[in-house]
Amino acid sequence: MKLLNQSHLFSIPEEITYLNIASQSPSFKAVEKAGIEGVLEKSNPYKIFEDSYFEPVIALKKLFANLIDADDYHRIANIPSASYGLATVANNIILQKDDEILLVEEQFPSNYYVWEKLARKFEAKLNIVSMPKTKENRGKKWNEAILESISDKTKVVALGNIHWANGTLFDVKSIRKKTNKFDALLIIDGSQSIGALPFSVKEIQPDALICAGYKWLFGPYGCAYGYFGKYFDHGNPLEENWSNRLNSEKMAGLTSYEPHYKPLANRYSVGEHASFIHVKMQIAGIEQVLEWTPKAIQNYCKEITSEAVLILKENGCFIEDANFRTHHLFGVELPKGLDIGFLKSKLKESTIFISFRGNYIRLSCHVYNTKEDFKKLTDCILACLH
Repeated sequence: MKLLNQSHLFSIPEEITYLNIASQSPSFKAVEKAGIEGVLEKSNPYKIFEDSYFEPVIALKKLFANLIDADDYHRIANIPSASYGLATVANNIILQKDDEILLVEEQFPSNYYVWEKLARKFEAKLNIVSMPKTKENRGKKWNEAILESISDKTKVVALGNIHWANGTLFDVKSIRKKTNKFDALLIIDGSQSIGALPFSVKEIQPDALICAGYKWLFGPYGCAYGYFGKYFDHGNPLEENWSNRLNSEKMAGLTSYEPHYKPLANRYSVGEHASFIHVKMQIAGIEQVLEWTPKAIQNYCKEITSEAVLILKENGCFIEDANFRTHHLFGVELPKGLDIGFLKSKLKESTIFISFRGNYIRLSCHVYNTKEDFKKLTDCILACLH
């Protein structure tokens, strides 16, 4: 399926060029409507029944399971943030002194601090694989360095399947094979990829996949998802949420305390995860993403960015080779000598919204963007070079 521009589904003003969905997604109109319906439902609580706490949550889990190609929705937990999911994972890992946790350089803070804390708890070590200094074949060499760093000391490999700041693709399929060889866990942060880049749990078989929901899945801020594999089937949740226990649907018997959790990852869902506003918005978001398909979204982003990428490269910018980066999110290293302050003022003047990361800019786009948006951006950058 080839996607056409979908800006008519959003409420972004025509004069705004928003290239920063990696920070926060805009809601499309169906998500707005779902959120309003949730607010009105709370205004009339007599319309909220026992099933309201469970059936929409099951529907949401099934949608996310479908998106990541997971057979069993019971392996999905509804969580409030990626950091909550990663903390749940770390809470169920026991290490020995001098075991190693492998990370990559400059991971997002939520996917660093949790492992630093776990390493300190067990006197284990962090093994951080640096991004190669050379620009030639950088993505390829970085992946090679990661694979070479996995050894019999490695007990956990935790990384995004793409780098959150520059879009570098990590070969998680090969990394999974290497971790299996040494019986190490593979924990993937899919916050910057799930929904915009095809991903299959069946193919990669991560031990856990944690994903923020307010970026590429168009949910409200404060929602996320966790997929938990067999390693975590009998683990300890961070909290004791009543609705995660067996037979919790029978509210009249809640004080007949139930010692058993619902199966698999249900135990890890956060308290009040049936949030009527959030769940309605999340469902609307994922339904639309599934209709578009991540593959078609990726192809659309490639189509609208390809000309701009060539222009930027021809004018001294560095962008990772297309075989080792994504098209929905990628970093651009600006030429030395470019006045960053002047560029920021030009972007503001042109109502272009992007992220700055040192001498890099991070561009992230979606189906509401166009080739014209990227021409507007390249015109701004070129004006700062001449």
